[in-house]
Parts: sequence; structure tokens; C-alpha cells
Amino acid sequence: MARSLRLARWATFLYFGLNGFVMGMWVVHIPVIENRVGVSHAGLGWLLLLLGAGAFAGMQLAGPLTDRLGLRIAVPAGAVLCSASLALPGLATGAAALGGALVVFGFGNGCLDVAMNAHAVHVERAYRRPVMSAFHAVFSIGGVLAALVCARTLSRGLPPEVTLGVVAALGTAAGLLAAPALLRTARSGGVTKSAEGRRRRSRTPARTWALAVLALILMLAEGVANDWSTLHLRDSLDAPAATAALAYGAFATAMTAGRLLADRVAGRFGAVAVLRYGSAVAAAGLGTAALSPWTAAALAGWGLFGLGLSGCVPQLFSAAGHAEPENAATNVSRVAGLGYLGMLAGPALIGALTHLAPLNLVLLLPVALCVVGAAAAGILHTGTGTEAPTGSGPDAPREPAPPERSAAGDRS
Repeated sequence: MARSLRLARWATFLYFGLNGFVMGMWVVHIPVIENRVGVSHAGLGWLLLLLGAGAFAGMQLAGPLTDRLGLRIAVPAGAVLCSASLALPGLATGAAALGGALVVFGFGNGCLDVAMNAHAVHVERAYRRPVMSAFHAVFSIGGVLAALVCARTLSRGLPPEVTLGVVAALGTAAGLLAAPALLRTARSGGVTKSAEGRRRRSRTPARTWALAVLALILMLAEGVANDWSTLHLRDSLDAPAATAALAYGAFATAMTAGRLLADRVAGRFGAVAVLRYGSAVAAAGLGTAALSPWTAAALAGWGLFGLGLSGCVPQLFSAAGHAEPENAATNVSRVAGLGYLGMLAGPALIGALTHLAPLNLVLLLPVALCVVGAAAAGILHTGTGTEAPTGSGPDAPREPAPPERSAAGDRS
């Protein structure tokens, strides 16, 4: 059983890395595809909203379906859909075709996002110690690898339809090949469930919605870094373009490194501490970046911002999944869905507010949101035994609980 659990963990790493790699391949090819399709920056912005809408729809549909069909069906199906649909934007020759391609691609990404996070919750539950943040770190690493691969393919002049088509085929194959290593979990659609169990599945617990709101708040702050960190250094501090680019690099690097370490921190001090002190560090880092007149201090602030946020959202996903293991995917879909909306809304909100105040002062809004996250961290500790696994156990996993006990489990 320990060997099968390790294989399941490595399979989860593969799906997270695959998702990050596929999304990274699309992001790096955006300028090339935008130029070929012939849309303006404003038009591209509207098309990207279609990708977001497709992802949100996929998340909400995939949650209940994953709980009903089981992880061994839902995770590879999401991986195949996400990977195969990557080829579509590369084939688009007009704005309408690209819009349709992005809806399908976003839908596949949303399905895989929820299914793989739900599987990660079950892996973490079986390990009985925090392992969630490392999966999210591998997602980030997948994006970095995509950037390196694209730098080579674009320099060689390969057209996007070739590169994205090859990645789509390889990703589809990888998603199917890794499926046998996934955990077997009981499906929640069986006739043995009681009427009370069916009623519980029909409504999302209030605590899950509270976790979702926190995810929206913190991922809104994270989205600000994606679009505004570089512009902040250029516009507010008059930094050269090459130096300004380091702002997002500092944020992304610190976030990836933090996620690689966050599981050990959560195992030692608990998920509440990761969320509380991580949000506080993020607030201090972004506050420093926003108010400092020195470029070096601003770069350090963006790095601290990424380090502080790195472990926060994985704790929210984990808590949502562990609260009701039999409905893990449904609850994760609620948290991921609102969080994703926050990440999309953050850059747009900051852009709108820059018409009223300087950018460095507008950045104090996500600082305040991080303070809210720190103040609300106690929601992860309910006293009911539904908190994510903690404890500094050995690296080797303990024997997992049998699937039939997962609804009542050792954490009930």
C-alpha cells in the first residue's frame, strides 16, 4: 500500500506539472497568436475573458462529476481535455475561432484543475501530513519549463500550430499513461448513500464558502503581481525595462521556493500559522514595494510578497477538501472557482483604480486584503477535526485509511 501511495503522489506531481506546462505554453505563445489572428490588445483582453469563463464553468461542472465518477476517471479525462484543446488556439485564424478555442481550452483547464486538486487532497489525507503546497510548486515549475521550451522553439521559427500540436499530443499521452497510478476512491453516486448524505451533497457548507471568499481575496492579490509588478517598477520608480522585469521574476521565484518549503512549515506549525503569518509577510512585502522609493527595496518587497502568499491558497484548497472527503472535489471547485475569479478581477480592478490614484497607492488595496487574510486565518482551525493533516511525521507515508472509511475517517 505504501508503494501505491507513493506512485499516486508522483502521478499527482505529473498532473500538476502537466497543467502548468500546458498553460505556460499558451501564455508564451500569446503575442505570436495575437499577431497572426490580427486582434488588438483590447480585443485580446476580451478574448482572454472567454478563457476565464470557460475555466470557471469547467471547475463548477468538474467538482460534482469528480465526486460522482471517481478520480481515476475525472483526472485523466481533465488532463486529456486540457492537453488536447491546447492545439486549438494554434489553429485559429480569426478572432471568432480563437474565442471558441479559448472557451474549450479554459474549460479543459478548469476540469483538470479541480480534479487534480481533489486527488491531491486524498493523497494528503492518506499521507496524514501536509503535501499540498509541493504540488502547487510543481505547477509553477511546469510554467518555467514551458517558457524555456518556447524560447527555443520560437527562436527556431517553429509555427505555434506545430509546437502546440506536439505538446497537445504528448500531454494527452502522459495524462492517460499516469492514470493507473491514481488512488482508487469510492464514488459518491452509489445507491448506498443515505438520504441525509444526498442532502449534504446538494448544498455547500458555509465554511467552504468562507474559504472560497478567502481564496478570492488572496488570489486577487496574487493576480495583481502577474500584471502590475513590472509596470510598478517602470512607472512608479522609473526603473529600466530590464530591471523592471525582475519584479515579477522575484515574485514568481519566491513563490515557487516558498511552496516547496510550505508543507514542512505546515507540518511543524500548522496550516493556521502558514495562512496567518504568510498573509502578514505578503502584506509587509507588498507594502514595502509600494511605498519604497528605492528599486532594490521594491524588488525585495515583491519577493517577500510571493514568499508570503506561496503557502496560503494551498491551505485553503486542502481545508475545503478535508472537511468532507466524500465531496472533496465539489468543495474544492467552489474554492478554486471564486479564487480564479479573484485572480482575473485583480489586475482589472487595479487598472480601473489607477484612474483615481497613483499605482503605488492603489497597490495598498491588495495589502489590505492580505491583512484580512491574516486576520481570518483561524477559520482553518474549527475544533471539529476537519483541519488539514498536520504533524512532522517521517518522510515515509503512514498506512492510509481504507476508502470506505473516508467519509467518517480518522479526522471526523
